[in-house]
Amino acid sequence: SAPTPMDDIFDLSPTAAVKRVSSLLGCSPTSEKVADYFDEHDKLRHLRENFLVPKIADLPPTDRSLVDGSQECIYLCGNSLGLQPKNARKYLEEELDNWAKIAIHGHTVGSRPWAWAENNIEDSMANIVGAKSGEVALMNGLTVNLHLLMLSFYKPTPTRHKILLESKAFPSDHYAIESQIRLRGFSPESSMLMLSPRPGEDTLRTEDILDVIEKEGDVIAMVMLPGVQYYTGQLFDMHAITKAGHKKGCFVGFDCAHAVGNADLKLHDWDVDFACWCSYKYLNSGAGGLAGAFIHEKHKDTIKPALLGWWGHDLATRFRMTNVMELQPGVSGFRLSNQPILLVCPLQASLEVFNMASMQSLRRKSVLLTGYLEYLIKEYYTEDPAQPHKAYVRILTPSDPRQRGCQLSLSFSIPIRRVFQELEKRGVACDMREPSVLRIAPVPLYNSFRDVHRFIETLGKALAASSS
Repeated sequence: SAPTPMDDIFDLSPTAAVKRVSSLLGCSPTSEKVADYFDEHDKLRHLRENFLVPKIADLPPTDRSLVDGSQECIYLCGNSLGLQPKNARKYLEEELDNWAKIAIHGHTVGSRPWAWAENNIEDSMANIVGAKSGEVALMNGLTVNLHLLMLSFYKPTPTRHKILLESKAFPSDHYAIESQIRLRGFSPESSMLMLSPRPGEDTLRTEDILDVIEKEGDVIAMVMLPGVQYYTGQLFDMHAITKAGHKKGCFVGFDCAHAVGNADLKLHDWDVDFACWCSYKYLNSGAGGLAGAFIHEKHKDTIKPALLGWWGHDLATRFRMTNVMELQPGVSGFRLSNQPILLVCPLQASLEVFNMASMQSLRRKSVLLTGYLEYLIKEYYTEDPAQPHKAYVRILTPSDPRQRGCQLSLSFSIPIRRVFQELEKRGVACDMREPSVLRIAPVPLYNSFRDVHRFIETLGKALAASSS
């Protein structure tokens, strides 16, 4: 059939898309009809059916006198904990049954033999981060993997010992870098090179990052930055940063905890040296889920693990128990122990949903979904000099979609705790950061445009209630 005028709606800028649909429908751009239209034309909307969305009544802070508890909650907190995939329980029960019925034999038989279960889903993980098969390992937790990788990639010398990081790095990254520096006999005060935004700005400019690398690169041993900054939601130009670091002889690594499953990553093509991530945010594997690590294939024969474990031994001869290490090349050699099968199960359930789409298509929806949120925030909550007492919102996250994932960090002109409590009473799950920031993350895998519209409506009610 001939394409309709709306077939390309997800390729328009969010503002243009909103105005085009509102014109087509003959309604206000802020009408819920626009959200419904976007949802009707969203070819990924069926993916939500693979997740369990909590009911408002089941959320502990809900005030049943204010809201219909039978509705699904407005879940905008996938940047902290992704929703549960429906198949997670099924897969967990399968392995609990195997443990009960066949016990030790579960290591080598069944749909996911415990002795190598994680290997069965690593290709799916590699697709999501833009890696080749063999460049990704699922193992440990995020900070454990970061330590293991830095032990091999951080090679300080008296003249090149600095690690470049951001001044507001996630605490776990900051602590890991501090301890790695001390472990090598250096001082964090002299070896941590911190990046800060310009005065009066909230996010780092790419040109400033590249300028520091160019000027200080001869003393930088390693660049260690996030893919997406957890607080501001800024998506870094990992390709440009990697290229600049390599030009100055630095190793370049990224903590992709907030980027994986959120941004369209190409770790191999960008020539990133190493990366690591957790899996319980946008990858929906459950709290404390199995983490991942990446090492570029160019290092597979040259970068060796500093710490060895049994699981780094070649699988073909691992169980001969000779105590003569036959080290797997690349990131596989960094494995230490067998993976907990009960953590493999929910991650498998989630990765199977990712396999139903591509990161490119998810990203395409995400740009419009988050842009729609941005549009409505600006429509309702821009500072108005004519109403000096009205609460307004400033968006910390860059407005350029190329510099953000799905999260918007909203800074309010008033203290946020009361507003946050009123939102929670009304069935909104989001993230608060004192004194005045809400982190709102409409996830394209399971959030709808109606979720965004409901949030904006509920925010108005929460602001009114908190000022009464």
